[in-house]
Amino acid sequence: MKMMKQLYKIICFFLVTGVTVQAKAQDMTALVNKVKAKMEMVNDYVAEGKMKTDVAFIKAPVGKVKVFYKKPDHFKLKRDNGISILPKGGVSVNMSSLIAINSFVALSAGEAIVDGVTTKVVKLLPTNDNSDIVLTTLYIDEPHLLVRKAITTTKENGTYEIQMSYGHYTSYGLPDKVVFSFNTKDYKMPKGVTLEFDDPEKLSPAQQLKNKKGKVEILYSSYVINKGIPDSMFR
Repeated sequence: MKMMKQLYKIICFFLVTGVTVQAKAQDMTALVNKVKAKMEMVNDYVAEGKMKTDVAFIKAPVGKVKVFYKKPDHFKLKRDNGISILPKGGVSVNMSSLIAINSFVALSAGEAIVDGVTTKVVKLLPTNDNSDIVLTTLYIDEPHLLVRKAITTTKENGTYEIQMSYGHYTSYGLPDKVVFSFNTKDYKMPKGVTLEFDDPEKLSPAQQLKNKKGKVEILYSSYVINKGIPDSMFR
């Protein structure tokens, strides 16, 4: 009889634990979908700002940029006087790309402070085996439905981190500042691009970039939202 009672307690414990985990997963899925719904209010935008690139050995002064976006996945960044140093095939500096996956499992990973704001940490696991994304960790400001930080791990292009600060365009979920960080060892240089290196040592670009950190910072000055952009802009 005593053993039966112990077994009953164990079964009850796992049942309650399972229900709790399932409830948390449902809560996180609902939260992610609310954030996606807020982002989907933006059909398109043209944004202007300044880009600062901090990649070891590469000369890339602060330059003006113009960013074009159109739902669902059109994104183009034009920079004056130079190329934009972003990993080829990686995550663009684009909010909608953070939650581009449609089929996922959302898991609660507690809370964390980002820029003084308490966020819910949510891990997104794609259920599509063909997805290049392995894992995305979102730091969500729940009261305002904003992604404050995201860390994405991909199969082909390493791990990237995007941190966002908000201000004038909070109601649209669009950041005033974006800081995009990546490992330069995962950087795939576009064909035909020649970069000018500060280091005079005779090392190849691949050797120069190995095991270094790269960071791209964009400070947006203005957005023009939902005014329409032709598809030809992205060709």
